[in-house]
Amino acid sequence: MWILVALTSYTAVMVALTTLKAFYRIGYLWNPANQRRRGLSLIPFDELRSTHSWFGPVFEFGGNIAFFVPFGILIYVLLYRMGGQHPIRNTVIIGAFASILMETAQYVFALGYTDIDDLMMNTLGALIGAGVAKLCGVRFHKVWVWLAIALGVIFAILVGLGDRLGDPNKVVDV
Repeated sequence: MWILVALTSYTAVMVALTTLKAFYRIGYLWNPANQRRRGLSLIPFDELRSTHSWFGPVFEFGGNIAFFVPFGILIYVLLYRMGGQHPIRNTVIIGAFASILMETAQYVFALGYTDIDDLMMNTLGALIGAGVAKLCGVRFHKVWVWLAIALGVIFAILVGLGDRLGDPNKVVDV
């Protein structure tokens, strides 16, 4: 039961941060007006070739991997508890499918930049999450579940506080 609450909570955070940033803000981390756009990149690792800074690709790739690690952990825990066979393989498949859904929604509804690199890094993050969950074992399952629920609650509080977090006079255009 709690694993489903945790998975729903974290999935809601993922959807909010990938496809709904045009409709809310947390402090001044992003401008919702800039989020209604459509872009498509189907060339793997194109950002590595076209960037002038190492920081952008590292942040993008690392962020996408880290973003899907908790999802991979939670899916693995759910599949393990259900007694499913091949929980790591199935976690990777579910992670890839979830990423495809989010990337497609970004493109269809003009809510972000759809990138093949995001799909690859998200899927890798789900794989790493499944590996972490397997390595840490059953004794950590409750820890992952409660961390995900706590993260969902914290995220909801931050969204509720909105632009009351931060000083608009200190925002610097990049």
